[in-house]
Amino acid sequence: MKEITLLTPDDWHLHFRSGDMLKETVPATARCFQRAIVMPNTVPPITNAKMALDYKRHILAARPEGSTFEPLMTLYLTNDTSSQDIIDAKASGVTAAKYYPAGATTNSDAACSDMLDLYPIFKVMEEQDFPLLIHGEVTDNEIDIFDREKVFIDRNLLPLVEKFPQLRIVLEHITTQDAVEFIADASDYLAATITPQHLMLNRNDLLVGGIQPHNYCLPVLKRNTHQQALRQAVASGSKKFFLGTDSAPHEKQHKESACGCAGCYSALNALELYTTVFEELDALEKLEGFASLYGPDFYKLPRNTSTITLIKQDWQIPKAIILPNGEPIVPFLAGKTVLWKIKE
Repeated sequence: MKEITLLTPDDWHLHFRSGDMLKETVPATARCFQRAIVMPNTVPPITNAKMALDYKRHILAARPEGSTFEPLMTLYLTNDTSSQDIIDAKASGVTAAKYYPAGATTNSDAACSDMLDLYPIFKVMEEQDFPLLIHGEVTDNEIDIFDREKVFIDRNLLPLVEKFPQLRIVLEHITTQDAVEFIADASDYLAATITPQHLMLNRNDLLVGGIQPHNYCLPVLKRNTHQQALRQAVASGSKKFFLGTDSAPHEKQHKESACGCAGCYSALNALELYTTVFEELDALEKLEGFASLYGPDFYKLPRNTSTITLIKQDWQIPKAIILPNGEPIVPFLAGKTVLWKIKE
């Protein structure tokens, strides 16, 4: 196949950041996605409807001229989140709320320290049919970082699903065979997003030949057997799994440092990378469902009606992108050749 046309896809999990970064991340996303679920772990975090709408205005101001891209806003759940915050958010057009385990990822220090404390909020969310998005890892120091997703499923997610069986839940950026199997066997109230980095890489790509800081993300890359389980999940065509890049940019200086900030910036080339994976899996006919259909269906939103076409054409991912402030960011798989390209 030399050309493929899809209903315009959406990104159901990404990070735009703020300030000058928006001038890069918003146009890059709008290039190939009609909508995107915007993560709320900014500084300060987006904890109420007013903050979400203010942030949305900044994002819309960064859209390219003529773009119809639509950001879908989320709330950051904290110990101070109230039932009224949820009710107000839904009434204001906010799409979902996000649970981060405290300390699990970038800017997660404000998160709730114990998931059980949020059960009254989850009850309201279930009643309001307001989706819950979950970063599914425990953060206990004694739990191996490669096991944190599985432990979260056993310890936190199973009881949550039993307690709130009609709460729509998206387990974000899954990384393990355990998560694939849990979601596949769960009710239709559960789904999961899968990133390009977790489909294309495993932990060897993080550690072999020296530490590769631009492949470092959270949840961390897992062993090859888990990578293969994710690839089989998307190739299956199951409606339980859909596109979420977890595109998460950091300036180069913050990736190549003692901090080693977590996140892969894939917005620039994500759709081409997903297409490459589906071709490798001989499953290009399943790409449209994953990229364009299953996400809006789960969120009870209309499918897009416009289309986007990709052609079989080699091109090289830039080695760096210079932000308006003069600082570089390094995109995911910088300098590598991609075999598919969006037809302009």
